[in-house]
Amino acid sequence: MNTPSKWRDLRRFTDARVALGRVGNALPTAAHLDFQEAHARARDAVWSNLDTAKLEAELTPLGLPIRRVTSQAEERRRYLLRPDLGRKLPEESVLPKAKGCIALVVADGLCASGVQQQAPALLAALVPALGKAGFTPGPIIVAEQARVALGDDIAEAMEAAAVVVLVGERPGLSATDSMGLYLTWAARRGSNDAMRNCISNIRAGGLGADAAAAKALWLLVEARKLGATGVALKDEMPSHYQLT
Repeated sequence: MNTPSKWRDLRRFTDARVALGRVGNALPTAAHLDFQEAHARARDAVWSNLDTAKLEAELTPLGLPIRRVTSQAEERRRYLLRPDLGRKLPEESVLPKAKGCIALVVADGLCASGVQQQAPALLAALVPALGKAGFTPGPIIVAEQARVALGDDIAEAMEAAAVVVLVGERPGLSATDSMGLYLTWAARRGSNDAMRNCISNIRAGGLGADAAAAKALWLLVEARKLGATGVALKDEMPSHYQLT
């Protein structure tokens, strides 16, 4: 099996499966087995659960109240089969009022293991910066069986100025530890994706926690001026921008 050197060189720049070679009309056995293993890891990641006790212990030093909620999906299988239920709080849910705050939601999403790994470091960088920028951060809501839009229900219940949702991203064949961050200004039940800004691929092999926190802060500052996020707010953050 010979793979041209120019193809092999591409492997230095991407985790994608390129230049795998071939044996007859098939992949080499090693590449095929590696694909099967990666697929199994991705499936396992979808079924992963948040260790909420560990997560709360890691977030406690931030000094913000922490509350747990579960969406109407209640358990994992129902969550996967009924995406709509993952976007709604149970009718009996009661959350603390924090008018004008930046609600912070840590949601399991489609890869709880990803948010478990990435959320504490990002919030450790973002929360102090929010205070310095004149925002009121928190409380922190740890949400299970949650989709991004669950943050809208949470923001409305808390009367928040905006909501930041940290959510586990759909795992891929080369990454099962990725987290996304969604910002929605004036979020209320019924807000749609055109009203949000997204920062994706937050992980050690992608966008680092400090860089993601800096971008989130910049977007929030600009959203406050504009009174909106989403298609109305373009990401034109200067390359030199840093957390203050």
